[in-house]
Amino acid sequence: MPVLRSRHLFSLAAALALTTGATATAAAVQDSSAAALREVMFVGNNWDGTADVIKSSGDFARIGRINVIPDKEARLKEINADPIKWIAYMTVRNQVGEGHDQYVDDMYSTPDGRSVVVSRPSFADVVSIDLATGRINWRFPVAGYRADHMAVSPDGTKVAVSASTANKVQVLDIGTGKELGEFATGDKPHENFFTNGGKYIWNMSIGEVTTSLDDPSADWTKGDRHITIVDATTFKQLRTIDMRSRLDAIGLKDFSDAVRPAAFTPDWSKLYFQVSFFNGFLEYDVAADKITRVKTLPANPATNPDRTTWLLDSRHHGISMNPEGTKLCVAGTMDNYATVVDRASFQEGPLVTASTPYWATVSGDGRDCIISEAGADKITAIDFATGQKVTSVDVGDHPQRVRLGHVPADWTGPSAS
Repeated sequence: MPVLRSRHLFSLAAALALTTGATATAAAVQDSSAAALREVMFVGNNWDGTADVIKSSGDFARIGRINVIPDKEARLKEINADPIKWIAYMTVRNQVGEGHDQYVDDMYSTPDGRSVVVSRPSFADVVSIDLATGRINWRFPVAGYRADHMAVSPDGTKVAVSASTANKVQVLDIGTGKELGEFATGDKPHENFFTNGGKYIWNMSIGEVTTSLDDPSADWTKGDRHITIVDATTFKQLRTIDMRSRLDAIGLKDFSDAVRPAAFTPDWSKLYFQVSFFNGFLEYDVAADKITRVKTLPANPATNPDRTTWLLDSRHHGISMNPEGTKLCVAGTMDNYATVVDRASFQEGPLVTASTPYWATVSGDGRDCIISEAGADKITAIDFATGQKVTSVDVGDHPQRVRLGHVPADWTGPSAS
């Protein structure tokens, strides 16, 4: 009996050693894999059809550039062979693109850092591009005729894309491009968020932003604009939020209810959002279901007062929050500045001059707000602590979306194969 017990203990010890060794090996592999990746920022140059890859903090120097339309010839051949697709393509160019093709809207890297997934409005699709070769891994044509903003799940496995002319969001497996599900939205779905650790997806629809019917009396022509909240696993609708009644409740009957870029607090309890035509932003309490504060930012005297001339109904387009949740960074698109706002007091800092700033995000180290200057073909870093400009870096033609991601540590651009 003692011998049997001894053997039993030996086998347990051996198994434990093997298990521990296997766990340690797996952890080492995971650590090695993580160490082999480098955090970067992807800058989508919409009119170029390229994405610049820059350092995520520090001097934000450019590391490499990706061609996101390597299949341009094939896509144009398809479009030219189909009269309906050609009309849609030209409509995107002449309306949303201001006379230019829209080749890159949004982008996220895959968890392994080997590929970048890009939504391409003019080609109405989402593609995965291999960062080593520059070749397309998979392509997903979205419903309708235009792909718009995306969001990636916290675990990096799912990407949600707004199919803006089909009034739906489609959710894809980021590794394969297979559609996992979809859900209906309001008119012209735009911004997406995975919230609460990836439990929910929020979508903001902005309605029709390409017409000149911009007077408040014609607001009804802009379509059905609301926030749609769904379960991120089943894609079943849980709730909708129409900001019209919330705006009316605080006397803002002339405000548009088209929710543009937005930012959540780290605990998802507050939403800060911009609306069409307004130089400022609003605070929405999620639990209380009401708008709690409104911040009006300075108007640039040089801004054309005719709002039919404003870019896609934007006045201010781009808002982000520092990791601590204490500061907001706002891109004053038509007023040509960006500024950092204290979240507690709502006091803005210096107005940093910028040329058509059209997006705002956060650097990898969380210290700076990064804005894209679509009118100057550069990105600019602004210190969250001081509100002062840190640096500007030249990028490609008409930068818009800027997203954090990863590439292999030694990556400098696709090979020439």
